[in-house]
Amino acid sequence: MISRSIAFAVCLFVALAAGAIGPDTFPGESWTVLESPADAGWSPEKLEQAEAYADTLDTAAVIVVHGGVIVKQWGHGDREYMCHSMRKSILSGLYGIYVDKGDIDLSKTLADLDIDDKEPALTDEEKQAKVSDLIKARSGIFHGATYSPQGMIDGLPERGSHAPGTFWYYNNWDFNTLGTIFKQETGKDIYDAFEEHFVGPLQMEDFNKKKQRYVYDDVSIHPAYTFRLSGRDLARFGLLYARMGRWGDKQIIPETWIEESTKPHSHNGQFGYSYMWWTTPPGSDILFGAKTEEGAYLASGSGG
Repeated sequence: MISRSIAFAVCLFVALAAGAIGPDTFPGESWTVLESPADAGWSPEKLEQAEAYADTLDTAAVIVVHGGVIVKQWGHGDREYMCHSMRKSILSGLYGIYVDKGDIDLSKTLADLDIDDKEPALTDEEKQAKVSDLIKARSGIFHGATYSPQGMIDGLPERGSHAPGTFWYYNNWDFNTLGTIFKQETGKDIYDAFEEHFVGPLQMEDFNKKKQRYVYDDVSIHPAYTFRLSGRDLARFGLLYARMGRWGDKQIIPETWIEESTKPHSHNGQFGYSYMWWTTPPGSDILFGAKTEEGAYLASGSGG
């Protein structure tokens, strides 16, 4: 079991005047690392306090990016870790690209797409769930899912207890089936698409496609798509979102998708959920117990 894990949060920062850093600065083949965080307006003393606190949490890697450069890092940022449920936010980014291309239609139902599963198979009502319902975790389908933790399994509502689109439940069935739909509608493997749209353009340093794998079991026909990524490569993906989908002079993910997919479409007062991203709930500046700013969002995986 991997006990050390990483997570990354994406917030929009106002770049301070600090030399050649700012909204038009992006890393090249490697990250620029500031000699002193104070050069970007950060307190070295408070960052040291943050590092000491992170050490008490058995933190694997932390990378603080501001203005397109690294102002502070510790741990093993170049080591690839199992991302667990952060995989869902990554797929959300790919969906944005192919929805914009017209290859994926969020308004199509599972019936339209001929999506089903092992017995007990989907009912006619369940097949009325739209792709847009799945991406918000509001499908109303509570079929068993591959790669599900016990808590998720234990909390599953009864089949047929909620109509599609009317109820939020964090169920890996929705997320895994979105992977099946992505491959079916685009004709592309998820890892090939990730390599094409993110690894290459963002110049990720540590991605190894051989370490990525689909997970299958006898519960469902829809596999989980796991990712192993390094902290410094996840930081590039986070920066892409902080820059509203732009990398250099290229718009990789449509800005409208970034806006729509990171605002809360469901919330319970403690957190919000968007298109496979966790968000601050409306009117709040607290996310997963941490004070941030309204509109912040993050990808989170088990242990992170």
